[in-house]
Amino acid sequence: MSALEPADFERADYRTVLRRLTTLDQRAADLRAEAVAWHAAQRATADEAVQEAEDRVRATKRATRAAQRDLEEVDARAAGLWSEYVHRVGPVAERFGRTLPPPSIPRQRTELGARDYLAEVEKRINWTPPARPVTFGVKVLYVIFGLVGGLLGALGNQVLRQTGLASAGDWHQAAPVVALLVLLACPVLSVVTAKLVADRRKAALDTATVVTVLATGLVTALLLFSAMQYAAT
Repeated sequence: MSALEPADFERADYRTVLRRLTTLDQRAADLRAEAVAWHAAQRATADEAVQEAEDRVRATKRATRAAQRDLEEVDARAAGLWSEYVHRVGPVAERFGRTLPPPSIPRQRTELGARDYLAEVEKRINWTPPARPVTFGVKVLYVIFGLVGGLLGALGNQVLRQTGLASAGDWHQAAPVVALLVLLACPVLSVVTAKLVADRRKAALDTATVVTVLATGLVTALLLFSAMQYAAT
């Protein structure tokens, strides 16, 4: 019911005016209730928006901390891989500097993450080329090492024994012992030389090859030693 106009009061009787005033009070109460409900709804909506914003802020902070930890782990792992690479390669890698180069993403490889790149780099660093097989020529070379070791051992033994016989004092007593050590040490050094050659050629040096080189050197040294002793007597 609409509000009373001044003309309505002039034409309306007492009961009508009283009824209309009572209706106005009820309408005012309804409007107040509606205003309170609207205010409560607006406040609830604002509180919900504030709560969602605070949740997003906390989630962003957690994501930032997690990203920082992940960055530190990736940097540490990258530095370790670079140090291992420099240690293995040597001067070839040192021309880029001993410190870790700045990060970069290879072209057309943006679909991978940082850990994927690190795993790929680690796989390449740890890759070891297969050992080259020992060919017949290499076996002959190892046998030659044994022969040369035995020959040098026998010659060194003979020279030391001769100098011991020609001298007096402590060296006269120690010369035979030192000569025997030289006789046995030179075949062992031939095995070491064969190992260095095998490592340089990326070839395998199995137990049988080591035994062959050592046995060849010892047999050669003993035969030459026996021949020299026989010739001397």
